[in-house]
Amino acid sequence: MFNSERLKIARERRGMTKKALADAAGISSRTLSTFENAGYGTPPESETLSKISQALSYPVNFFFSDSVYEIDQTGISFRAMSKLSAAKKNAAVSAIPIALEINKWIENRFNLPEPNLEDYSADSYADPESSARDLRERWGLGELSISNMVHLLELHGIRVFSLAENCLEVDAYSFWRDEVPFVFLNTMKTPERSRFDAAHELGHLVLHKHSSNHGRQAEEQADKFASAFLMPRSAVIAAVPNSPTLSELIELKKRWKVSLSALVRRCFDLGLASEWHYRQLSIELSGKGYRKSEPNGLRDRETSLVIKKVLEKIKSKSLSRSSLLKELNLPSDEVSALTFNNILFDMELVSSNKNSPKRSQPIPSFLKVVDK
Repeated sequence: MFNSERLKIARERRGMTKKALADAAGISSRTLSTFENAGYGTPPESETLSKISQALSYPVNFFFSDSVYEIDQTGISFRAMSKLSAAKKNAAVSAIPIALEINKWIENRFNLPEPNLEDYSADSYADPESSARDLRERWGLGELSISNMVHLLELHGIRVFSLAENCLEVDAYSFWRDEVPFVFLNTMKTPERSRFDAAHELGHLVLHKHSSNHGRQAEEQADKFASAFLMPRSAVIAAVPNSPTLSELIELKKRWKVSLSALVRRCFDLGLASEWHYRQLSIELSGKGYRKSEPNGLRDRETSLVIKKVLEKIKSKSLSRSSLLKELNLPSDEVSALTFNNILFDMELVSSNKNSPKRSQPIPSFLKVVDK
């Protein structure tokens, strides 16, 4: 049965107004509005629906499904809302039901880790610094540097997806759904800043699960959590000298895989730099262009290990890309954008050639195939 809500989702994902889509499909805006407000019912004529499908580059079957995930936007943490246009926000929000369907498809075939997060939102005595320290202890991290934030989140049951090109203004966002936490990360930022975004969204998930995750105060709390989680107090104090130079911090930041600006701020928060010294470091940092380009930056971006292993397992079973996309009823570029531009959606999956070399890398212990 035709589902008009899916038409709206596809249009918003493409960043198109009703008029733009109507013009592209050769129909009137009024006719398109009628289709979008129809609910469940008789679909548009086959020729008209085909034109809409082509204009959106979405398969026709996408519009014929009962499952539409209702999204409560009050539970989504967006950063810099004042800078986010309605079109960009709608595109970002519309990515959620698509990602949830991909996640459901994966969960039906694999046993993913159960969420293992603390809830500090009800603890009036919990501050970001102590909450970050407590969570590190509970996860057995101690004072060690975190090698990969995305893999760590997934290990503890957080579903991590990437954001598409039409969401460049969205830093990252997170939310809970049915007691399962989700994080969406922008892949257009430096690897260091993406790591901080991941820790920032973790902060929202544990600090604001049952409280407001909007506004300046919530953002500051999430920033402080991320800083403390990535750069533990004792480790930084032991390694960083008082009143450090920018050159010293450029060398030291590699230890925690953070941006130079994040480490400069952490030094100030921990009293390793006076307010005057912090201001001077910030001026020097900006003057050298280090807010836009990272000195001695990380070469590789962190991506989802769960998605990678799931797709590798599918590839080993010689399932074609077209068959996979047909099961999902999604266009290739959308799946690619939400799965960290996985190479499997840029080229055909391996064929059923029996002489193809076998992959030696196993599925990680926390990701197991569901027996069917």
